[in-house]
Amino acid sequence: MRVVIAMMKHETNTFSPVPTPIKRFARGFPLPPRGREAYDAFKGTGTAMAAYIDLAEREGWEIVTPIAAQAAPSAPVQDAAYKEMTDAICEAVADGCDAVMLDLHGAMVTESREDGEGGLLTRLREIAPDVPIAVALDMHTNLYAEIVDNATTLAGYTTYPHIDNYGTGTRAGEALIRKIKGEAEPVLAWGNRPMLPHVMRQGTADFPNKQLQERVVAMEESGEAMVATLFTGFPHADIHNAGLSACVVTDGDLEKAQALCDELLDSAWKDREAWVYKIEPLEESMARAKTVTDGPVVLLDHYDNASSGGTEDTTTVLAAIIAAGLEDVAVFAICDPEAVQHLIEAGVGTEVTLPLGGKVDMPSIGLKGEPVTVTGKVKLISDGLYRNLGPASPGLLMDMGPTVVFDTGKLEIVVISRQQEPNDKNCFLSLGIDPARKKYLMLKSRIHYRAGYSDIAKEVIECAGTGVCTSDYDQLSFEKVRRPIYPLDLINDPG
Repeated sequence: MRVVIAMMKHETNTFSPVPTPIKRFARGFPLPPRGREAYDAFKGTGTAMAAYIDLAEREGWEIVTPIAAQAAPSAPVQDAAYKEMTDAICEAVADGCDAVMLDLHGAMVTESREDGEGGLLTRLREIAPDVPIAVALDMHTNLYAEIVDNATTLAGYTTYPHIDNYGTGTRAGEALIRKIKGEAEPVLAWGNRPMLPHVMRQGTADFPNKQLQERVVAMEESGEAMVATLFTGFPHADIHNAGLSACVVTDGDLEKAQALCDELLDSAWKDREAWVYKIEPLEESMARAKTVTDGPVVLLDHYDNASSGGTEDTTTVLAAIIAAGLEDVAVFAICDPEAVQHLIEAGVGTEVTLPLGGKVDMPSIGLKGEPVTVTGKVKLISDGLYRNLGPASPGLLMDMGPTVVFDTGKLEIVVISRQQEPNDKNCFLSLGIDPARKKYLMLKSRIHYRAGYSDIAKEVIECAGTGVCTSDYDQLSFEKVRRPIYPLDLINDPG
């Protein structure tokens, strides 16, 4: 048995100004790793690709890893990058194989396509019509028919923060193995509802997603379904199928699969009001922060999250923290390659005054970057490489690019050259900052921060700043998404 195992992952924010060339798909490498380098980069990590590798090795199969490409969310993927990645996978399959295992995202938009994953799967089916294909997807998948119609098995994350990436690969891969061994005949049913759940209401510690994902797990544990997935969708993508969907895989019973799928969708629709996020004005958030006596307190800059396509250089929340006079604050992070180079040239121990952040304009929401002038000392210089401690993707190599810790006396600001969400404590610890000993942690994140900091955070204050990850849909111009759709349109019938 020869199996092709590959990764191609990107969550596309169509409102983001951050470009997505092929180099963005490499962490710690000049380009996405291929062949043995791809195998070595992801073997033993908490990823779906690692799960596929372990399953294939357990079965004694020959493994081919043509490419492992994973980029932080940003603007639509450049066509040249998409072609390079898909060509690598398709050429490996064309060389001959008995199975394909893909670690994808499900919300990739390219310069030419709304559904990057569906385009890849369609090409693979043209090359190898009968080869079984397993697909692992993110919970934020915006599901299209081309994905489902061309997959043999399909599984999505059941946790947000995503701490079951490896488990998702296992679920998709085990179903494929049963198909190959003749032990099951997977059939897939899928559907969606006209809903754009706010990302800030999608956490699996919260109603209603908590209860929905518990039902998904129960379907699989009881044997009702081989695999079941409720996708919350990624709303910052102005594409037709953006929003909530579901897919259920059963052993040969398509009617049952559709019934279980509809159960999940109907339950999500019934509680549609609970998916709407209520925004607190920043002034009120800062006032509350000033009254807190015990830390760490997370000050969540959720409008500018790198893992949702944010520039990670907006300064609205940072400026508010400075104006409020808060002290003992660790900030992660301001992505400002220009400032990083200036601070590196100044050297450790040097006092510097410079405009920080605000280098990138956001024309999709009508905002220009606004730097904030800061004075401080260069405390530490790093290459920006670290590995996650977990529980989110333990062992996975992360790459902030050249990085500086800039100390103002009241704030330790991590200034990075490459967007990176703070979903793991090691983004601080690798730089000599212990987040558990800080009174305040300003984090540019939305839900993923919970994986790394829920065990130490005494309180979380959600700060409405500025950025293309805004939770205010009125700031976004939706032109391609299907209408009517809730809550852009106040509808009571899903159609």
